[in-house]
Amino acid sequence: MPAFVNRVEELSRLRELYDDEEAALVVVYGRRRLGKTALVKRSLVDHDDSVVYQARQKTRTLQLQQFVDAATDTFPGVARIREDWESILGYLAEQDAIVVLDEFPYLVAQDESLPSVLQAMFDHELEDSSATVVLVGSSISMMEEAALLGNSPLYGRSSLKVDLRQLPFDAAMEFFPDSYTATEKVLTWGTFGGVPYYLEEVSPEASLGKNVQRTILSRHGSLHNEPDYVLRMELTEPTRYFSILGAIAGGNTSRNEIAGRTGIEYNQLSKYLNRLSRLRLVDKHVPITERKERSKRSRYRIRDPFFRFWFRFIYGAGDRYERLGEDAYEVLIEPELADFVSYPFERLCGSALGLLYPDYTITEIGQWWYGEHEVDAVGLTNGNTLIAGECKFQGSPVGYDAFATLRDHVAELRWTPSGGGERTCEYTLFSRSGFKQSVEEEADGRDDLRLFTVEEVVEALDN
Repeated sequence: MPAFVNRVEELSRLRELYDDEEAALVVVYGRRRLGKTALVKRSLVDHDDSVVYQARQKTRTLQLQQFVDAATDTFPGVARIREDWESILGYLAEQDAIVVLDEFPYLVAQDESLPSVLQAMFDHELEDSSATVVLVGSSISMMEEAALLGNSPLYGRSSLKVDLRQLPFDAAMEFFPDSYTATEKVLTWGTFGGVPYYLEEVSPEASLGKNVQRTILSRHGSLHNEPDYVLRMELTEPTRYFSILGAIAGGNTSRNEIAGRTGIEYNQLSKYLNRLSRLRLVDKHVPITERKERSKRSRYRIRDPFFRFWFRFIYGAGDRYERLGEDAYEVLIEPELADFVSYPFERLCGSALGLLYPDYTITEIGQWWYGEHEVDAVGLTNGNTLIAGECKFQGSPVGYDAFATLRDHVAELRWTPSGGGERTCEYTLFSRSGFKQSVEEEADGRDDLRLFTVEEVVEALDN
């Protein structure tokens, strides 16, 4: 199992700042479990002039004492400095130190003046310093208030903001052996997603069912209550947010459907959905041909596959899994898993379009729907070509009817090439279980239809 994967761009940008002759402020943020601390520590491997302090929920006095203890090994002189943030950070800046304040919101909670202290340092005191201060935080709302939003003291002072997200599919798969089949990789991705902490909990020697049973379904599993923990750390009144996430995971993706399912008034939903979006938990999707701010056909999706799995199968389930014991996965999860993973599979197919159609410059990738018409994967190019795909994660081969349906839906898709002129269409079918002879013969006889297996999608993304 890899100790650290991906994050190449983030590492490169951090190291560039460390080596720069100018003072720099860095803000690294993102929800819990994404590996923010691991990223920063990795970036400091070749730097002996650094101080890394992991804050805890303690008093200001204890935090200052423990910070001094952490800094003394590298900069002994700090022990002689008066114990207040302004004096200590000022001294370290004079030494051109790299200072990492991990879980910065805990420090601000005990000393609200700390962002202003840093503001004054960067505004007035660091002209001759090459120090770097790195602020790391898991509470997105508190990091926004302290450093990111327009009314925060540190707004506009940062040289680099790292909004850490989940690992992409290819990086996540580095946690697992090459012996995993393409289908197993997609099923694992659709269940656990790309959060490093979740992936580290998965045993590559065990089957997906055994991993789900041990880590999620078991009452003592390491991930059994994980979303509950993450949300309660971020939200003071999480009940309505839980209901909304449960509704979305159950297939209620429009605002009308969510309101009907949760009982929350339609006009009140916006503030909750906007907050979930700010926390990187929910995405608002619109048809690829429409603008997000104007579309009236938006759908809401849970961004993290693991959260989506948890709210679909675990939230509100009571003790039903405990009653079934070791049979719980086979009886309650496995029969529904392929259908559940069909949406993540659609997103992976969309991500692979540019790799599978290298002769086209694809400018936008998304989905499209209108009424009863829907196209799973759409690529808009900078020329006259529209690429449209139907994705099937079913257990049986895909037949000619899938192509006929795709063609009918695409006929209703309104898109005009940016340069004018008539559009051309490239059709593609993606399948977990291969294709029937009828559609293979159709593809052989035309140059605008291509067929891709799940193996080809995964190979493209892995490479």
